[in-house]
Amino acid sequence: MNDPNESPVQAAGCVLWRRSPVDGALELCLVHRPKYDDWSWPKGKLKRGEDHLVGARREVAEETGYNAAPGAELSTVRYMANGRAKEVRYWAAEATRGTFVPNDEVDRILWLPPSAARNRLTQHRDRTLVDELLFRVFERT
Repeated sequence: MNDPNESPVQAAGCVLWRRSPVDGALELCLVHRPKYDDWSWPKGKLKRGEDHLVGARREVAEETGYNAAPGAELSTVRYMANGRAKEVRYWAAEATRGTFVPNDEVDRILWLPPSAARNRLTQHRDRTLVDELLFRVFERT
């Protein structure tokens, strides 16, 4: 059993977005993790002493191959993972340049319109970030 006074695992990530190269429509990036067979936002645990935003940008680069230009900080998502509390701080971030290369941690990414991204996300807790991004960054719901 875990110590209830143990501090939560700290993680960070981004709701990565771009304008479609085809029609300019807003697209959000989801990553597929084969270990969990799930679709989520690019995110991961911080390294010891690492700043949250630095960690978020590092995780985006590692998992998607894209550089992230961060914007507004979004909500922090809290949940239990492997019997321990976890907190993930998120930022809205525009994908600037990069190329995805599959790896052991992430084997696929998808660029989807917001409604399709919301539906594809495995965890319901991740879905509220779609609406928050639209409202806070693009001022629409």
